Amino acid sequence: MTLAEEFRTRNFSIYGQWTGVVCIILCLALGIANIFSFNAVIIIFSVLCLISAFILIFTEVPFLLRICPTSPKFDEFIRKFTTNWMRAGMYAVMSVVQFLSLLKDATSLIAAAVVLLIAAIFYALAAVKSQEFVSSKTLGGQGLAQMIV
Repeated sequence: MTLAEEFRTRNFSIYGQWTGVVCIILCLALGIANIFSFNAVIIIFSVLCLISAFILIFTEVPFLLRICPTSPKFDEFIRKFTTNWMRAGMYAVMSVVQFLSLLKDATSLIAAAVVLLIAAIFYALAAVKSQEFVSSKTLGGQGLAQMIV
């Protein structure tokens, strides 16, 4: 299979979702690691990175909305990100926020910014190709959500 054929047949939303899982891990780890700096601006960006991680957890692992006690307002907010365009936008905004941390000082938060950007690109590719969002059953797609209910 050529690279062009491979590009046409792949659903990039799956790649976006799995890259999103990497983003969750990175945002948690780097947010915690950088929160101990002595720079108030970096601490703010670390907290924003941690907030991004918690939003991504509920976005990328949808069955957590069923098993974790969350408010209806929060559930409604998370359910807005069900299309590839919305997810690409969300990841792009989170990436820009982390890239803005470079204005103060170069820290390891740049790794989170780069991986968030990669996830945004995957979701944008899926949206440009008019692919439907496909959720992995491993991360709580329709199959697992039906088993829980």
